[in-house]
Amino acid sequence: MNRKTLKFIALIAFIISAFLLARWYGLSEYLDQDRLRRWIDGFGVWGPLVYMLIYAVAPSFMMPGLPLTVIGGILFGPLWGTIYVLIGATIGASIAFLIARYMGRSWVEGVVKGGKLKELDEKVQKQGWKIVAFTRLIPLFPYNFLNYAFGLTNVRFSHYVIATFIFMAPGAAAYVIFSSSILDIFKGKISKEFVIGAVLVILVSLLPVLYKKFKAKGRA
Repeated sequence: MNRKTLKFIALIAFIISAFLLARWYGLSEYLDQDRLRRWIDGFGVWGPLVYMLIYAVAPSFMMPGLPLTVIGGILFGPLWGTIYVLIGATIGASIAFLIARYMGRSWVEGVVKGGKLKELDEKVQKQGWKIVAFTRLIPLFPYNFLNYAFGLTNVRFSHYVIATFIFMAPGAAAYVIFSSSILDIFKGKISKEFVIGAVLVILVSLLPVLYKKFKAKGRA
């Protein structure tokens, strides 16, 4: 069972626990998407900007992005949540990339240990930006590791940013769509967005497994 699947299972467990607690303590009246959106709208244009700024800073400190993605889906809905997550995550990935590129290999090797860095370096030498696209679409390596590691390769910064934004979109959309209707679950409703998001998250989680099986079959 891969890491993405485990995260999805943990997310489902959290939803069930939160649902039971909300029912038990009568908190459902506070778990209203319109109320939360009005709260964000109270910040005016700064609401989305503050959210994207937080998401942009988080990867540099090796903070997990999944909780922020879930929050984005809850606060901004499927469409704008996906847009804000992609912008924030791409900016964050770019900052970590530039830190690695200008602070040098020795510093990042202290953060990223093991043979994965050498392996990634060799793949980028052969395939260039395509390996960026591939690793964003099929996350075989940890997201925060990739941000730093790609900065140490010879991939062009513009290619890295474009490939990161485009090929990170399917996973981001899946988790945002799924999380955008979480609050409805707390109130005993199952929306079509929740079902669609759950299916998309499962599909995204299965991509690394399917790739490994396909690769193993090719070797055989």
